[in-house]
Amino acid sequence: MKISELVASNEGKTLEFKRDLSSLPPILKTLVAFANTAGGTLVIGVQDDGAVVGVADALRNEERLANSIADSIRPTMMPEIALASHEGKSLLIVRVPHWRGPFYLRAEGPQDGVYVRLGSTNRRADPGLLAELQRPPSGLSFDQLPCADLSADDLDPLRVGRYFATIGRQVSQEYLESLGVLVSQAGRLAPSHGGLILFGRDAPRQHLFPEARVSCARFRGVARVDFLDRLDIEGTVLEALEEAPKFVRRNTRLAARIVTMRRQDIPEYPEIALREVLVNAVAHADYSLTGMHLRVAIYANRLEVENPGMLPFGMTLDDLKAGVSRIRNRVIVRVLRELGLVEEWGTGYRRVTQACEEGGYPSPTWQELGPALRVVFQPHPQTVGEDEQQRVVSVNEAVNEAGNETVNEAIAVYRVTGETVKPRVRQRDYK
Repeated sequence: MKISELVASNEGKTLEFKRDLSSLPPILKTLVAFANTAGGTLVIGVQDDGAVVGVADALRNEERLANSIADSIRPTMMPEIALASHEGKSLLIVRVPHWRGPFYLRAEGPQDGVYVRLGSTNRRADPGLLAELQRPPSGLSFDQLPCADLSADDLDPLRVGRYFATIGRQVSQEYLESLGVLVSQAGRLAPSHGGLILFGRDAPRQHLFPEARVSCARFRGVARVDFLDRLDIEGTVLEALEEAPKFVRRNTRLAARIVTMRRQDIPEYPEIALREVLVNAVAHADYSLTGMHLRVAIYANRLEVENPGMLPFGMTLDDLKAGVSRIRNRVIVRVLRELGLVEEWGTGYRRVTQACEEGGYPSPTWQELGPALRVVFQPHPQTVGEDEQQRVVSVNEAVNEAGNETVNEAIAVYRVTGETVKPRVRQRDYK
């Protein structure tokens, strides 16, 4: 990328600006986070707003930075440091690839000094992220690890049989071992983490992986405040792939158009693309994280699918869109592929955007939000008809300055119940 393009870009997961070297610790923290996450570029001599101020005595500052990196970061890091000129001013460009670490600040130690990049910020790695960073590249993924205190009897044979029956497959112990659902543990067979998450009996699964579940909610308006409907899906994430679309269908509406004398229903959100996103969320969620689980949230103006876990280390959103595939859960993905739920590696983004385009839906957006990945769908334009547009005008006149949230709240009630609602003007709407 040219220097002019780099400076014109926005700060994010792989780019950060610093005005100068007056404070080295934040710079070192950024370099550590880049190396641990997906690589990145640090530009010194540019303010946060993109204004170029330059670096005085660039050669001396380059040497100072290189010495500080060598003294302060472990393991030894050797980024590319280059001098560049833009608008007649000198800049320092530090490029850091993603390396197998974890890297840490020497002064803070190998536990507290590990940082990762979340959006445009650096965050100290929590125990779950640290464990993932420390897992050797040739080692096992989290879902391949054995449930040491359990036995093969902790898998639910009815669940196993039902799902593999859909592909006409007879299930044997050897077959489950080949998938990694059962693994050897101290001379006996035990379910792997992935095996228990997919097919475990309720009691041991909920005890070991209480967050391996899907919650659905329909909210009033555009904020996560008032529930109109909610469902915490009982059972495994495989069962959630069946139940979540049912929840979406009952909480969204259909438009209709006549094609060659026949009625064609248009769902508010693209069913094929939504299914693909749900499957990918189950496949790529980080089940080692606590306090987070998969969510489907429906608002008056959008639908969101969110799964715990940032993109795998070394990946960016641009990589995802380009079809790069890195598997976090080898057992879960292998089973999903065997069941025909995952077709080709790295094609999820393309399949989702193509399904939306063919159905006339706006393209969804992917967002990294801290240790979570979210996909946001917009409704089909034809599901917001002229009658509703007129209703919005009437509501606007009724509430004057009450705000968009109140207007959307009335629309949400109309969508779900068909009832015309004049929203209340509440004091908080004016804040």
